[in-house]
Amino acid sequence: MLTVVLECRDQEPELAQTLSVLVAGAIEGLVSDVVVLDHGSRDGSSKVADAAGCRFHQQWDIKDILRSARGEWLLFVEPGARPQSGWIDEISEYVALNKLPARFTASRVYRRPFYQRLRRLAPLELGLLLPKKYALASARSGMHLAEFVKGQKLRKLSSELIPSWVARSAR
Repeated sequence: MLTVVLECRDQEPELAQTLSVLVAGAIEGLVSDVVVLDHGSRDGSSKVADAAGCRFHQQWDIKDILRSARGEWLLFVEPGARPQSGWIDEISEYVALNKLPARFTASRVYRRPFYQRLRRLAPLELGLLLPKKYALASARSGMHLAEFVKGQKLRKLSSELIPSWVARSAR
């Protein structure tokens, strides 16, 4: 039903955090596969992805990756991001009833400092949920996941996401 796609580079601990949360989605039948797109990591990212049963790619064409996705919907998240309770049920319901892209709500507990909140969010800070057919139609070679957000009017899911910067700051 849902393919999760992450891009990483030397983010082994963050990748492990995100993948551990996604296990519940796989058990519930929501997450059908996870794809990790690597940008030359020299840490244990590939081992973490392999242990979690993910497909790990160091060289890829985004269109080939999207075509091979098992799910009809895609969830792009940053390594270290963690959806909070209720995300499985909400996404299951959302994809059954909607056709438009969406993103998570920012965590009320983990908020960026005031002055950082004045700046724009990183494109995938709150993830991106979109239909596979839409992603395929807008994909082009050499494209990064964050580029799929450009120009989107995104609906907001009520489920919260702890952003990846929280995991990075804990290092």
